[in-house]
Amino acid sequence: MLLLPFFIGLSSTALWGQNSIEIAADFNVEKKHIKIAQTITYHNTSNRVLDTIYLTDWSHSYSSKTTPLANRFAEEYKTEFHFAKNEDRGYSVITAIKQQGTEVAYNRMKDHPDIIKVALNTPLRPNKSYTLSLQYIVQVPNDKFTRYGVTTNGDYNLRYWYITPAVFNGAWQHYSNKDLDDLFAPEANISIKATYPKAYTLTSELNVVETLENDHLKTVVLSGENRINSKLFLQKKNNFNTVETDYLTVVSNINDEDLEMIDKVMVVNNVSQFLHEHLMPYPHEKLLLTEIDYKKNPIYGLNLLPSFIRPFPDRFQYELKILKTALNNYLENILITNPRKDQWIIDGLQTYFLMAYVEEHYPDMKIFGTLSKVWGIRSFHAAQLDFNDQYNFLYMHMARRNLDQPLLMQKDSLLKFNKNIANKYKAGVGLHYLNEYLDPNILEGTIKDYLNQYALKQTSTQDFKKLLEQNAGKDVSWFFTDYLKTKEKIDFKITRAKSNKDSISITIKNKRENMGVPISLFGISNDSVVSKYWIENIDQEKTVTIPKNNIDKLVLNYDNAIPEYNLRDNWKSTKGFLFNNRPLQFRLFMDIEDPYYNQVFFMPQFDYNLYDGVSPGIKLYNKTALNKPFHYDLRPTYGLKSKHLRGKAKFSYTHNRENNNLYFIRYGITGEYSNYAPELSYTSFTPYLQFRFRDYTNLRDNKKKYLSLRYVSIDREEDPTGEFNLEEEPSYGVFNINYGQSDPNLKNYNAWNTDIQLARKFGKLSFNYEYRKLTEGNRQFKLRWFSGFFFYNKTYKTSDFFSFALDRPTDYLFDYNYYGRSEETGLFSQQLIISEGGFKSKLNTPFANQWISTLNGSTTIWRYIHAYGDAGFVKNHYDSAKFVYDSGVRFSLVDDYFELYFPIYSNLGWEIAQPNYDQKIRFIIALDIQTLFGLFSRRWY
Repeated sequence: MLLLPFFIGLSSTALWGQNSIEIAADFNVEKKHIKIAQTITYHNTSNRVLDTIYLTDWSHSYSSKTTPLANRFAEEYKTEFHFAKNEDRGYSVITAIKQQGTEVAYNRMKDHPDIIKVALNTPLRPNKSYTLSLQYIVQVPNDKFTRYGVTTNGDYNLRYWYITPAVFNGAWQHYSNKDLDDLFAPEANISIKATYPKAYTLTSELNVVETLENDHLKTVVLSGENRINSKLFLQKKNNFNTVETDYLTVVSNINDEDLEMIDKVMVVNNVSQFLHEHLMPYPHEKLLLTEIDYKKNPIYGLNLLPSFIRPFPDRFQYELKILKTALNNYLENILITNPRKDQWIIDGLQTYFLMAYVEEHYPDMKIFGTLSKVWGIRSFHAAQLDFNDQYNFLYMHMARRNLDQPLLMQKDSLLKFNKNIANKYKAGVGLHYLNEYLDPNILEGTIKDYLNQYALKQTSTQDFKKLLEQNAGKDVSWFFTDYLKTKEKIDFKITRAKSNKDSISITIKNKRENMGVPISLFGISNDSVVSKYWIENIDQEKTVTIPKNNIDKLVLNYDNAIPEYNLRDNWKSTKGFLFNNRPLQFRLFMDIEDPYYNQVFFMPQFDYNLYDGVSPGIKLYNKTALNKPFHYDLRPTYGLKSKHLRGKAKFSYTHNRENNNLYFIRYGITGEYSNYAPELSYTSFTPYLQFRFRDYTNLRDNKKKYLSLRYVSIDREEDPTGEFNLEEEPSYGVFNINYGQSDPNLKNYNAWNTDIQLARKFGKLSFNYEYRKLTEGNRQFKLRWFSGFFFYNKTYKTSDFFSFALDRPTDYLFDYNYYGRSEETGLFSQQLIISEGGFKSKLNTPFANQWISTLNGSTTIWRYIHAYGDAGFVKNHYDSAKFVYDSGVRFSLVDDYFELYFPIYSNLGWEIAQPNYDQKIRFIIALDIQTLFGLFSRRWY
């Protein structure tokens, strides 16, 4: 009865056009569910009559392994959800939905089970409200999937835990949960009556209206006006701290780096003041900042290192964590945008003000923090970069890989790296670019106007554009048409500079003619800036004349405020041609590119194979932290065992084709000199051409195609004993064409390729197909089919060197990373590379000199333990086709990277009972850094 006046008052406001959500939530912590009675009142602000409405029920996103959320996990190789127990996944059960006391028809959308379609009994006319009463139970998922849910110690971290109305703004804006934290819900007055055990403490961003207790339970009434969605935390041990400032109350449990209380209070006060002065007064009483918020959206970079090697002061670290989280939550609670379509607004403002805060409070902070002063590190160009340079750098990382995506692309279409990092940073750097281009205070004044006009109202990019164009005084249309809508790169160069008596004529070329953005031009004298100009409307080339002013260098984008693709051609000297050459610079270890030098990097190099032993040497290369078109890599080494010089050399040029399915073309030459057997060397020389294809409109689709053409020339030292090269010719050349397609995914994996090899004495064609399936019952099936035949083979009488191999290819093209390629006994002979026949047992017919066809399969026994079996036919000249088979147990810690194979039964009989069984065990192990990096990159790219 004490609550009745409150609910009546809240409901009455809805009659005047305000949305409202009233919830009575009863927490059953033993069963991990919430029983909810809810009333939704929604006002139709459109001019349409609505007979059907949609509700968002993201608690049901966890209900099966086929929901959009589950598919998202599979795309990013997150295994926790698919291997979880059924009771750890969440769902909701609706028992009733009524309109004015009468049940309504409703159903979950077929491909979007977390969206509910409701047919209203009474159509909703413009400027009228509907009221629905719902009763349902939410089974709360484990927090290991998205960090929200029930923790291992029984705490509840809740977000998107109750049903909300979808937005109608001329069209229904509803979509499924994909772990993007981007629910689009209308603003509403929210009231929650939560009942839970007394042992728990409740924390929420809503205001506490009333608290009631009995012997075992506590009931807390919460309320808030003009809210979007309410987070709620139930903890057995409360770890939230509250800091009252002059501007708002901050409630936070973000890791405080063990700072003293006075430092934490000062940090929170500084951040609150900054937000108040640069944004707008916060319209709510409390701002909730959680460790979950920060971990889901951290400051990427060196500050993610463990605390004992972290190069930043603890206070700086804590201050930026508070600032970034506060900016995100502050803006999310003020701006009601469609976060799946207009996320760049909040991302851009967050990054822009992060940069502004560091410029204001920590102008001397470097990207390496205190490491920038350490001897040996401070000489790196990276150590000289400012902290804010990381934002441009991490966006450019994707641009140089040709994997960047437009800022206005839907959030669920972005690659994980773009969604989490690159697009956020590109948006913030773009606003910084605008700020430099416009007169002082124009941009920040516009941002304040925008926030004040559209706070707690639905808004979009067009609203911001309209305000900015009104205030700018310059043409800013390029920012919305080119910078936001496209992935076109910004790239200019100075082609000519002619000195006159008292002026200089400069011709600037726009290397991206369809990118109509302005570029800054600096005049430099004795390493000091003496002039700065903004050059606009450069379609192809433009010549401008500026006063001479003792200028000795002309530089485009000297302050790097513009996210430009290539800075290496941005300057000209006014003192003649020789000064245009960038000096040569040698640096130990790879560095961030310094555009004003031709950099050569060198580093110690250690290789190993059985015949050369440990081989120390040096690596000379030009690869920087950002990709660039031309690469070279020279690696001379000395084998301590063989006492021979050995080495590798690589030269390549990569052409990235933008907005094209053929996105990558590489031309290259590789060479190597090493040993293939004891005291026997080989030289390889391989010119090649590679093409890669990918749907550029949908980079999240992992389906890729490739075409490779190469000529492999091998010159091997002849073995006078005949032990290691029994074939007719130790030297040979092979022309190779390989075409393939892959579509990797955690649940369904498909890949195939066809390979043609033509040489003087043989020609062969092969086809390889792989399929993997992870079932709903967590059983993995893996199939691989390989078939190959010779067009002609003039070598079969003398050796099997070029034959198809059943279990261990001879690798005459030197493609595989064998640690002991010529070994027939011992540990190195047991290394397994799944290729050609793909068998694990060493059978009596190890080669096929006419044709081969095999099938490899495996299935899960329990978790990482699999049963495998191989079967097929091998055909040799003068012999009939032979049926071969083997079987055993496979321990797969990481597919294709770390695996062990234990043969059990094959053509040889019960191998497990035969002598020297330990020599029959096969292993796959990946030690190559680039290969291991694939484990990380497949989630992010």
